[in-house]
Amino acid sequence: MQKVENTVERKRKDIHMSHLASVGQIAAGIAHEVKNPLTAVKGFLQLLRERHDRNYVEIAESELENAIDILQNLLQVSKPEMEDETYVSVNLAVELDALTQLFQDQFYRVTIHKDLQAPDTYIFGKKNQLKKVFFNLLKNAFEAIPDQGSIYIEHTVTDDEVIVCIQDNGLGIPQEKLSMLGTPFFSTKANGTGMGLTLVFSVIYQHGGTIEVQSEEGVGTKFTISFPKEMNNMKLKEVVTLELEATTHLNEFFIVNREAFEQRLLMEAVNVRDKIDEILTIGNINLLENAHKLVLYIIDGKEYEVIAFAKQEGVMWAKHSLTLAFKLEWIQAVRRVMWDFLYNFDRLNNQCESREHYYSLEKNINQLMDQFLNQLFISYSQFKDDLIRAQRAMVEDLSVPIIPLTRTTSILPLVGAIDELRAETIEDKIITQIGNDKIETLIIDLSGVMEMDANVVQKLINVFDGVNMMGGQPIVTGLRPEVVKMMIRSGLSFEKKAITKGTLQQALVDHLANAFKPA
Repeated sequence: MQKVENTVERKRKDIHMSHLASVGQIAAGIAHEVKNPLTAVKGFLQLLRERHDRNYVEIAESELENAIDILQNLLQVSKPEMEDETYVSVNLAVELDALTQLFQDQFYRVTIHKDLQAPDTYIFGKKNQLKKVFFNLLKNAFEAIPDQGSIYIEHTVTDDEVIVCIQDNGLGIPQEKLSMLGTPFFSTKANGTGMGLTLVFSVIYQHGGTIEVQSEEGVGTKFTISFPKEMNNMKLKEVVTLELEATTHLNEFFIVNREAFEQRLLMEAVNVRDKIDEILTIGNINLLENAHKLVLYIIDGKEYEVIAFAKQEGVMWAKHSLTLAFKLEWIQAVRRVMWDFLYNFDRLNNQCESREHYYSLEKNINQLMDQFLNQLFISYSQFKDDLIRAQRAMVEDLSVPIIPLTRTTSILPLVGAIDELRAETIEDKIITQIGNDKIETLIIDLSGVMEMDANVVQKLINVFDGVNMMGGQPIVTGLRPEVVKMMIRSGLSFEKKAITKGTLQQALVDHLANAFKPA
């Protein structure tokens, strides 16, 4: 029975790979014939935009950008081996755990349930391609849940396989459409191209894996992916030999090879590269420019500049509420690529430095990078804390809105529940405002307060005592029957503490009449 199932699965995979190969041939031809002219047209449109600010130019440029992206995706699917990435030992449990943090902005509505068993198990593959596979699957799972929901992530191991299951309780997929998943340009989304799942299927098959999809409308979807388990222990990461321009000075080496550095960085930070334009738009943060600046600071040993730059970056990311997990992945990618370039600089200059020199260099560079990360997180946290404090102060101020009526008269309309904490805020605000603004009459309207307990009423009585001591006159309006009953049962009264009126309107009429009464 198992043998029959394996044969069926193998045939299904062969058919799918055949379809992908056909699509790949078409895609390669289209990309070759169309991509360059589209890119040229885009360049002319950019020149035109500099001279004529017209909406149709921006729309045309946007459409061309979409066309180029689609062609690029097709080309990537047709030749998945194009990416210059070596096979390494990959711990899927670690990668899955890290990838979920990239969706922190969705945690308020979607709950993640993780069951990552056998976390020390590895497969052999291209890490960045595999990360993109699971990023796409998680992204689809979040998008499949319209409101509140859950996503379940499982990582299990058999004698010869590593199995990953990603399940959501979202909208689900119609049964008649399941067989079309992974086909280019087929998507269950309104504006989808299907290229994301096409890449998922292609990469999984290239790694000798299998993928199974189960779904039911209104119940959810489950993807089960299996990879051959790597039987050997984790291997050391291979050094990367790059074709770079040789220089005698390290600083100059990073400057003249800047383009290669950025390309390598984009390849390494697979999940962040799709967010670069979005981050630039939201926060005016140029990740590539900043990465180059950071590396030069570190190479030159400029500790002060590294710390100042980290503080600036922390504030910018906090101010625009950008996901910190993306920043962390980006900086770690910068660290890895920087060390690849350091190795190649040493190789091209035929330098065989002593072990002491190597460890000294490693310590200095990593220490500066760690300082950058520490200061970034501190700056980010301080800005967020200051923002929370400012928002809390604003809320407290709005909860006690003392409104000037005349030069010596103000109104305090209170709405909602009043607990002991808010009563203390009321006391502080009233006493301070009376002292600052020389308020002689303060009308406190309680018609919007549904209930208060005895402790809160007693605090208000103490506030009235304070107002009287400062020469002011408190007037209370709008006491609700429920509050009055509670005060009677508790033996509390505003008598001799404040003037009471039935309504705010009545208090205003009486007060204004007295104010303008002839002497």
